Amino acid sequence: MSSIFTKIVNGEIPCYKIYEDDKTLAFLDIHPETKGHTLVIPKLEVDKLYDLPDEDYYAVMATAKKLAKHMENVYGVRTVWKVVGSDVPHAHIHLYPFDDDWYQGREIPMTEADFKEVQSKLAYKD
Repeated sequence: MSSIFTKIVNGEIPCYKIYEDDKTLAFLDIHPETKGHTLVIPKLEVDKLYDLPDEDYYAVMATAKKLAKHMENVYGVRTVWKVVGSDVPHAHIHLYPFDDDWYQGREIPMTEADFKEVQSKLAYKD
């Protein structure tokens, strides 16, 4: 059975897309810990990052690096990377702009308008 992330990749479930290339997709987390909390995933469904073929692994890391730098430019704060691996069985990296009020597991309320505003700010084109 496909993961929720594969369903997003296949267009079966909508997302607030930030970036996409042939191997990766980045979109806003719908349970954000901070404004801008983004997930970077490989399009290939595997459970753990270290299960990816090298080419896909490097693509995910390159996308995360590119978007982290972009977030820092947009928000002017450090971007934190987090790999958890327990919430969805599809390899992914969490990126989020760090703020002083952050704590593990925090979820900030956001409306659809908030998500669209953040998506507009963070949308990345090569």
